[in-house]
Amino acid sequence: MSRMLPVKEARECAYDIVALGEIMLRLDPRDRRIRTTRSFDAWDSGAEYNVARAFRRCFGLRGAIVTAWADNEIGRLLEDIVLASGLDTSFVHWAPYDGVGRGVRNGLNFSERGFGVRGALGCVDRGNTAISQLKPADVDWHEIFAVRGARWFHTGGIMAGLSDQAAETTLAAITAARAAGTIVSYDLNYRASLWKGVGGAARAQEVNRELARHVDVMIGNEEDFTACLGLAVEGVDAGLRELDTDAYRRMIERAAEEYPNFQVVATTLRQVRSATRNDWGAIAWSRSRGFVEATHRPDLEIFDRLGGGDSFASGLAYGLLELDDLQLAVEYGAANGALAMTTPGDTTTATLAEIERLVGGGGARVQR
Repeated sequence: MSRMLPVKEARECAYDIVALGEIMLRLDPRDRRIRTTRSFDAWDSGAEYNVARAFRRCFGLRGAIVTAWADNEIGRLLEDIVLASGLDTSFVHWAPYDGVGRGVRNGLNFSERGFGVRGALGCVDRGNTAISQLKPADVDWHEIFAVRGARWFHTGGIMAGLSDQAAETTLAAITAARAAGTIVSYDLNYRASLWKGVGGAARAQEVNRELARHVDVMIGNEEDFTACLGLAVEGVDAGLRELDTDAYRRMIERAAEEYPNFQVVATTLRQVRSATRNDWGAIAWSRSRGFVEATHRPDLEIFDRLGGGDSFASGLAYGLLELDDLQLAVEYGAANGALAMTTPGDTTTATLAEIERLVGGGGARVQR
């Protein structure tokens, strides 16, 4: 059987993955509220970056990040944190800083975890950031994709939604990647707060529908497919108390029909019982192998839900890239997402061995 995706050989490429997106400083009040805390933990935070970081730290593959920071102490703090990821940062664009942030600045992400009936809450401060002003000419895409070579490129709807300029740069990056034979994955990652001041869901659809026509692997949840691609399907509703898996299949089939370039489509299945207890699973489809579903984990205990979807995306991409097995890909994605939500911070701290143990049916017994 031929491969699901025409992935380049590792020996032909300097990178297994390259990701484009904003990396913000996440300020976490731990078990307090943003509005009442007097201290924060500082983390790295960025949807597209989270996927590349997992490739390097969890799966042991080679990666690079394309982003932009204002050249000030906050930018250098972010650089110091991101250097620990092991990703190549040589394609970071440093924007000159004017001293007060009138022209350019770095993004801040204030996020509290939620507990019980109090949902997780985010307050992002990212207007006029360096990455939102990044131009296609600021990055040597030919060097990345044609000279050094990358097997996989990942970006998403958060990057594209930062500004009109960011959408233009995202399209340039995707186009360059596909021209070089790199597989392109895209996580829709709809954020109402990101789009509400620039046209709302209508503008989100305009931008994402154009970009979707250049994507090989499309990822999202039910809200993403509805808000970003206009693919509302009866029975697919995050507010329902029970999941209608058949409805999710119909949603994916609609996406695959409208976008013949999609080779793989995947969505997480999440029912929020409370902020700290979710039903968690995933479903995936490939044009050559049909539908598969991950092990469903009802009543999963959540410590910090942020980054669960990104960790799913990284596990899915790893399974497609390295294992060429759709069932294992969706299982690795769901397991990595589940494990990521047991620790603080946006990025997964799981190891490949832990993921494989969970996929194999292992439980939470002490390891010693």
